[in-house]
Amino acid sequence: MALARAAYRTLLTCSLLVTAPLASAGELYRYIDARGVIHFTDSPTDSRYQRVILRDFNRPRQGFGLSSFARPPSLSVSDFDRLIAHTAAHHGLPPALVKAVIATESNFNATAVSAKGALGLMQLMPETAEMLGVDPLRVDENVDGGTRYLRHLWDHFGDLTNALAAYNAGPESVDRYGGIPPYPETQQYVRRVLAYYRMFRPPR
Repeated sequence: MALARAAYRTLLTCSLLVTAPLASAGELYRYIDARGVIHFTDSPTDSRYQRVILRDFNRPRQGFGLSSFARPPSLSVSDFDRLIAHTAAHHGLPPALVKAVIATESNFNATAVSAKGALGLMQLMPETAEMLGVDPLRVDENVDGGTRYLRHLWDHFGDLTNALAAYNAGPESVDRYGGIPPYPETQQYVRRVLAYYRMFRPPR
């Protein structure tokens, strides 16, 4: 059986090599493997590589624990506002809260990639995105997955601050400490999201 599996993997790899895209000079490609590792190349040999169009992005910049290309100029915060409002309403969350998480996670940078491999506006880890059944590189699916996950955490913990802490540090950490873990990054994260939330909420 093991030999058969190895033969199948070899056959599959050969078929991928045959169908792999051809790179043009100066182009960069990337793909994310099953472990969440991001691979870059200018000579792709695997059909999973997708072309990164560098001319569509500005200079790299730093965000909350991430380093990535700036937001494509074709996307504006107002574009995100419409998507956020629709998605938040669908999952029963305040749009201002979802917007606050996005501001903290990626500063509205749809192409953000953290040092740990989290992706997109709501910084979904590849395994979380897989669990949610979304493509984290698609803006609409990223926001839907992140919003749905935040809704689940709030329902699970029954407390917004614990839900935010779990979004950042993982629900196991919140369970272990019975609340916000004593991690400076997570504590700062919760404070920042709540500050944005207050700022984005419409006046009463």
